[in-house]
Amino acid sequence: MAKKSRKSAGTPATAALTAAGVAFTTHSYTHDPAAASYGEEAAEALGVAPEQVFKTLLADVDGTLTVAVVPVSGSLDLKALAAAVGGKRATMADPAAAERSTGYVVGGISPLGQRKRLRTVVDASAEGRPTVCVSAGRRGLEVELSPGDLVALTEAHLAPIARG
Repeated sequence: MAKKSRKSAGTPATAALTAAGVAFTTHSYTHDPAAASYGEEAAEALGVAPEQVFKTLLADVDGTLTVAVVPVSGSLDLKALAAAVGGKRATMADPAAAERSTGYVVGGISPLGQRKRLRTVVDASAEGRPTVCVSAGRRGLEVELSPGDLVALTEAHLAPIARG
């Protein structure tokens, strides 16, 4: 069962939200290390549709790390991501490079409060939702906020980058 809290959970992501004065809710749950998918585990633990929970993925687009935020119900379309940022080729980033650049561990990478600001693209499906959930910066902790606030705080742009 997930616990809801309006208090900051003490991660760089929640600190960034608090500093920006953005309305958000944190949801914590006990992470199962055997879970096959961090995002699907979060959706199930929170009792929300997988389309409302977004995963944060890092890709290398023409030599530049780029953040992609897509629903856990789908997968990242690397060609669409490359096109969305004016690139030619995208591949999934090395997990160690993603961790170094963001300051978070895989499975807990948040699009918010990253160590280094990276180009960010949020899947266009977020736009029609009242709220979305993204990692709050550690496994077992999600933050729920409006898609508009997510886009504004990450300086992202919306594009259709998800499949499925």
